[in-house]
Amino acid sequence: MEHVKAHILVIDDDTRLRSLLQRFLRENDFYVSTAKDAPSARKMLKNYKFDLLIADIMMPGETGLQFLGKLRGENNVPVILLTAMGETEDRIAGLETGADDYLPKPFEPKELVLRIRNILKRAPQKAEEGVDVLDLGLCCYDMSKKELATKQGLIIHITPVEQLLLNILGQKSGQVFSRERLAEILGAGQSPRSIDVQITRLRKKIEKDSKNPRYLQTVRGKGYMLLPS
Repeated sequence: MEHVKAHILVIDDDTRLRSLLQRFLRENDFYVSTAKDAPSARKMLKNYKFDLLIADIMMPGETGLQFLGKLRGENNVPVILLTAMGETEDRIAGLETGADDYLPKPFEPKELVLRIRNILKRAPQKAEEGVDVLDLGLCCYDMSKKELATKQGLIIHITPVEQLLLNILGQKSGQVFSRERLAEILGAGQSPRSIDVQITRLRKKIEKDSKNPRYLQTVRGKGYMLLPS
Protein backbone atom coordinates (compact mmCIF):
# COMPACT_ATOMS: atom_id res chain seq x y z
CA MET A 1 0.00 0.00 0.00
CA GLU A 2 1.29 3.45 -0.90
CA HIS A 3 1.92 5.90 1.95
CA VAL A 4 -0.82 8.56 2.19
CA LYS A 5 0.69 11.93 3.11
CA ALA A 6 -1.02 14.18 5.64
CA HIS A 7 -2.15 17.61 4.40
CA ILE A 8 -1.17 20.49 6.72
CA LEU A 9 -2.27 24.14 6.66
CA VAL A 10 0.19 26.70 8.09
CA ILE A 11 -1.47 29.99 9.14
CA ASP A 12 0.95 32.82 9.97
CA ASP A 13 1.30 36.46 8.96
CA ASP A 14 5.11 36.10 8.85
CA THR A 15 5.90 35.43 5.17
CA ARG A 16 9.41 34.17 5.90
CA LEU A 17 8.26 31.72 8.58
CA ARG A 18 5.44 30.42 6.36
CA SER A 19 7.93 29.74 3.59
CA LEU A 20 10.43 28.06 5.90
CA LEU A 21 7.81 25.82 7.50
CA GLN A 22 6.33 24.92 4.13
CA ARG A 23 9.71 23.84 2.78
CA PHE A 24 10.72 21.95 5.94
CA LEU A 25 7.42 20.10 6.30
CA ARG A 26 7.43 19.12 2.62
CA GLU A 27 10.93 17.73 3.10
CA ASN A 28 9.46 15.65 5.93
CA ASP A 29 6.84 14.04 3.69
CA PHE A 30 3.78 16.25 4.24
CA TYR A 31 1.54 18.09 1.79
CA VAL A 32 1.58 21.74 2.90
CA SER A 33 -0.63 24.74 2.13
CA THR A 34 -0.29 28.21 3.67
CA ALA A 35 -2.52 31.14 4.64
CA LYS A 36 -1.47 34.62 5.77
CA ASP A 37 -4.41 35.22 8.14
CA ALA A 38 -7.68 33.81 9.51
CA PRO A 39 -9.92 34.87 6.57
CA SER A 40 -7.49 33.28 4.08
CA ALA A 41 -7.45 30.11 6.19
CA ARG A 42 -11.24 29.87 6.15
CA LYS A 43 -11.27 30.05 2.36
CA MET A 44 -8.74 27.20 2.24
CA LEU A 45 -10.82 25.12 4.66
CA LYS A 46 -13.88 25.51 2.43
CA ASN A 47 -12.04 24.09 -0.57
CA TYR A 48 -9.65 21.54 0.92
CA LYS A 49 -9.55 18.92 3.60
CA PHE A 50 -6.67 19.17 6.07
CA ASP A 51 -5.32 16.67 8.58
CA LEU A 52 -3.79 19.30 10.87
CA LEU A 53 -3.50 23.10 11.21
CA ILE A 54 -0.56 25.12 12.54
CA ALA A 55 -1.72 28.61 13.57
CA ASP A 56 0.11 31.59 15.02
CA ILE A 57 -1.66 33.20 17.99
CA MET A 58 -0.36 36.74 17.42
CA MET A 59 -1.85 37.52 14.01
CA PRO A 60 -3.13 41.02 13.15
CA GLY A 61 -6.88 41.44 13.05
CA GLU A 62 -8.32 38.11 14.13
CA THR A 63 -5.92 36.31 16.46
CA GLY A 64 -5.15 32.62 16.38
CA LEU A 65 -7.21 32.10 19.53
CA GLN A 66 -10.24 33.86 18.01
CA PHE A 67 -9.86 31.83 14.81
CA LEU A 68 -9.62 28.59 16.79
CA GLY A 69 -12.64 29.45 18.91
CA LYS A 70 -14.81 29.89 15.81
CA LEU A 71 -13.29 26.85 14.10
CA ARG A 72 -14.13 24.53 17.00
CA GLY A 73 -17.81 25.21 16.51
CA GLU A 74 -17.75 23.32 13.20
CA ASN A 75 -14.48 21.43 12.76
CA ASN A 76 -12.44 19.07 14.95
CA VAL A 77 -9.27 19.11 12.84
CA PRO A 78 -6.17 18.97 15.11
CA VAL A 79 -4.52 22.37 15.74
CA ILE A 80 -1.05 23.32 16.99
CA LEU A 81 -0.74 26.94 18.16
CA LEU A 82 2.48 28.93 17.71
CA THR A 83 3.31 32.09 19.64
CA ALA A 84 6.25 34.24 20.63
CA MET A 85 4.91 34.26 24.17
CA GLY A 86 5.66 31.38 26.50
CA GLU A 87 3.59 32.36 29.53
CA THR A 88 1.51 29.68 31.19
CA GLU A 89 -1.66 31.76 30.84
CA ASP A 90 -1.35 31.85 27.05
CA ARG A 91 -0.73 28.13 26.85
CA ILE A 92 -3.74 27.38 29.05
CA ALA A 93 -5.94 29.76 27.04
CA GLY A 94 -4.97 28.00 23.83
CA LEU A 95 -5.65 24.54 25.20
CA GLU A 96 -8.96 25.63 26.72
CA THR A 97 -10.02 27.06 23.36
CA GLY A 98 -9.47 23.67 21.73
CA ALA A 99 -5.82 23.49 20.65
CA ASP A 100 -4.26 20.03 20.58
CA ASP A 101 -0.76 21.32 21.29
CA TYR A 102 1.17 24.53 21.87
CA LEU A 103 4.68 25.49 20.79
CA PRO A 104 6.39 28.78 21.75
CA LYS A 105 8.65 30.58 19.28
CA PRO A 106 11.48 30.18 18.57
CA PHE A 107 11.27 26.40 18.27
CA GLU A 108 13.24 23.57 16.77
CA PRO A 109 11.55 22.48 13.50
CA LYS A 110 12.30 18.82 14.27
CA GLU A 111 10.31 19.16 17.49
CA LEU A 112 7.35 20.51 15.52
CA VAL A 113 7.48 17.49 13.19
CA LEU A 114 7.51 15.12 16.18
CA ARG A 115 4.52 16.88 17.71
CA ILE A 116 2.65 16.72 14.39
CA ARG A 117 3.29 13.00 14.02
CA ASN A 118 2.27 12.29 17.61
CA ILE A 119 -1.02 14.14 17.12
CA LEU A 120 -1.75 12.39 13.82
CA LYS A 121 -1.13 9.01 15.46
CA ARG A 122 -3.76 9.82 18.08
CA ALA A 123 -6.29 11.18 15.58
CA PRO A 124 -9.07 8.78 14.52
CA GLN A 125 -8.24 7.10 11.21
CA LYS A 126 -10.81 6.43 8.52
CA ALA A 127 -11.01 2.78 7.65
CA GLU A 128 -10.02 2.16 4.04
CA GLU A 129 -11.95 -1.08 3.80
CA GLY A 130 -15.70 -1.49 4.11
CA VAL A 131 -16.67 2.07 3.12
CA ASP A 132 -19.42 1.65 0.53
CA VAL A 133 -20.93 5.14 0.36
CA LEU A 134 -18.81 8.25 -0.20
CA ASP A 135 -20.10 11.55 1.16
CA LEU A 136 -19.33 14.21 -1.46
CA GLY A 137 -21.11 17.17 0.06
CA LEU A 138 -24.12 17.82 -2.16
CA CYS A 139 -24.25 14.20 -3.29
CA CYS A 140 -23.25 10.65 -2.35
CA TYR A 141 -21.66 7.86 -4.35
CA ASP A 142 -22.50 4.23 -3.61
CA MET A 143 -19.45 2.22 -4.70
CA SER A 144 -21.21 -1.12 -4.60
CA LYS A 145 -24.16 0.08 -6.70
CA LYS A 146 -21.95 2.46 -8.75
CA GLU A 147 -24.65 5.05 -8.24
CA LEU A 148 -24.29 8.82 -7.77
CA ALA A 149 -27.24 10.64 -6.18
CA THR A 150 -28.12 13.90 -4.50
CA LYS A 151 -28.79 13.94 -0.74
CA GLN A 152 -32.49 14.06 -1.69
CA GLY A 153 -32.16 10.75 -3.57
CA LEU A 154 -32.20 12.05 -7.15
CA ILE A 155 -29.95 9.95 -9.41
CA ILE A 156 -27.16 11.79 -11.24
CA HIS A 157 -26.15 10.16 -14.51
CA ILE A 158 -22.49 9.18 -14.73
CA THR A 159 -20.75 7.19 -17.43
CA PRO A 160 -19.12 3.77 -16.84
CA VAL A 161 -15.67 5.42 -16.96
CA GLU A 162 -16.76 7.98 -14.36
CA GLN A 163 -18.04 5.12 -12.19
CA LEU A 164 -14.68 3.39 -12.42
CA LEU A 165 -12.83 6.59 -11.56
CA LEU A 166 -14.93 7.11 -8.44
CA ASN A 167 -14.43 3.51 -7.38
CA ILE A 168 -10.67 3.60 -7.92
CA LEU A 169 -10.19 6.90 -6.11
CA GLY A 170 -12.83 6.16 -3.47
CA GLN A 171 -11.31 2.85 -2.40
CA LYS A 172 -8.08 4.70 -1.60
CA SER A 173 -9.42 8.08 -0.48
CA GLY A 174 -6.61 10.53 0.22
CA GLN A 175 -4.17 8.60 -1.95
CA VAL A 176 -2.79 10.32 -5.05
CA PHE A 177 -3.08 8.58 -8.42
CA SER A 178 -1.09 9.87 -11.36
CA ARG A 179 -2.87 10.49 -14.67
CA GLU A 180 -0.71 7.77 -16.22
CA ARG A 181 -1.65 5.27 -13.51
CA LEU A 182 -5.36 5.99 -13.86
CA ALA A 183 -5.13 5.60 -17.64
CA GLU A 184 -3.32 2.29 -17.16
CA ILE A 185 -5.96 0.97 -14.73
CA LEU A 186 -8.90 2.07 -16.88
CA GLY A 187 -7.39 0.78 -20.12
CA ALA A 188 -9.64 0.82 -23.18
CA GLY A 189 -7.59 3.41 -25.02
CA GLN A 190 -7.44 5.88 -22.13
CA SER A 191 -4.59 8.40 -22.04
CA PRO A 192 -3.40 10.98 -19.51
CA ARG A 193 -5.15 13.65 -21.54
CA SER A 194 -8.44 11.74 -21.61
CA ILE A 195 -8.19 11.30 -17.83
CA ASP A 196 -8.01 15.09 -17.46
CA VAL A 197 -11.18 15.40 -19.55
CA GLN A 198 -13.00 12.75 -17.49
CA ILE A 199 -11.97 14.41 -14.23
CA THR A 200 -13.25 17.79 -15.48
CA ARG A 201 -16.61 16.28 -16.43
CA LEU A 202 -16.90 14.43 -13.15
CA ARG A 203 -16.17 17.55 -11.12
CA LYS A 204 -19.08 19.33 -12.79
CA LYS A 205 -21.34 16.60 -11.41
CA ILE A 206 -20.04 16.33 -7.84
CA GLU A 207 -18.56 19.73 -6.96
CA LYS A 208 -20.39 22.87 -5.89
CA ASP A 209 -17.69 24.86 -7.69
CA SER A 210 -15.90 22.70 -10.26
CA LYS A 211 -13.15 25.30 -10.73
CA ASN A 212 -12.31 25.18 -7.02
CA PRO A 213 -12.87 21.49 -6.21
CA ARG A 214 -13.28 20.41 -2.60
CA TYR A 215 -13.58 16.63 -3.07
CA LEU A 216 -11.86 15.65 -6.32
CA GLN A 217 -8.57 17.46 -5.90
CA THR A 218 -5.51 17.98 -8.09
CA VAL A 219 -2.13 17.51 -6.44
CA ARG A 220 0.19 19.60 -8.57
CA GLY A 221 2.82 17.53 -10.34
CA LYS A 222 1.41 14.31 -8.84
CA GLY A 223 -2.11 13.57 -10.05
CA TYR A 224 -5.57 13.34 -8.53
CA MET A 225 -7.08 12.24 -5.22
CA LEU A 226 -10.57 11.97 -3.76
CA LEU A 227 -11.31 13.38 -0.29
CA PRO A 228 -14.84 12.48 0.86
CA SER A 229 -16.28 14.15 3.96
